[in-house]
Amino acid sequence: MQRPLPLWASQIAVFDTETTGIDTETSRIVSATVALIGDQGEVLERYDWLLDPGVEIPDAAARVHGITTAIARTSGTNAAVGVAQIAARLAEMVDRGFPVVIYNAPYDLSLLAAELQRHEINAALPTAPVLDPLIIDKQVDKYRRGKRTLEATAAHYGVELGTAHDAGDDAIASGRVMQRIAAKFGDTMADDLDTIHAAQVKWAADQAESFQDYMRKNRDPNFTADGRWPIRRG
Repeated sequence: MQRPLPLWASQIAVFDTETTGIDTETSRIVSATVALIGDQGEVLERYDWLLDPGVEIPDAAARVHGITTAIARTSGTNAAVGVAQIAARLAEMVDRGFPVVIYNAPYDLSLLAAELQRHEINAALPTAPVLDPLIIDKQVDKYRRGKRTLEATAAHYGVELGTAHDAGDDAIASGRVMQRIAAKFGDTMADDLDTIHAAQVKWAADQAESFQDYMRKNRDPNFTADGRWPIRRG
């Protein structure tokens, strides 16, 4: 039987994107989902976007998420319009008092910030409170072996992922994973979102430093890991 959720995890917003690449400064958003889930992991609200990024979608990216340049150009919303809508919906969720769950938050938030700048959209990017299951899981279950991808972590916590690399399925699965972590480890964490958010800033920095030390000792003496969280720019 699953333990009761802490109050801070009872209703959470979730966010995920699919993109043209992996570089957050140059890649473009192709699809995105913002949703709200309840204490049973049920979807209470869901908002989806398909964008025309204004550039060719590389074949490698299209093979991952299934969205080709032709699909995006035919059915996608203008990128500037969609990016503004995504930022506004995230801000609304935070204004309503919900934390935003983002698996590997620095990727999606840094990408969104770059898109806002690219399209000269004057919108505040909500960066707190954020819950990042990747960072939190590494902290509360440090010595578990195996990968920490969303697919692997969802399987570990018994969460059905659905279609991997679909923005909606990934966002919702991330929220449900966060709730499973909160139910299992919530009594070892703070009981307010501001404290949890601040803790993740330190955890992310510590985890990056540890990974950097490992890589420098075992693979590349010049390796650098960026521990900034939840956004990396510049």
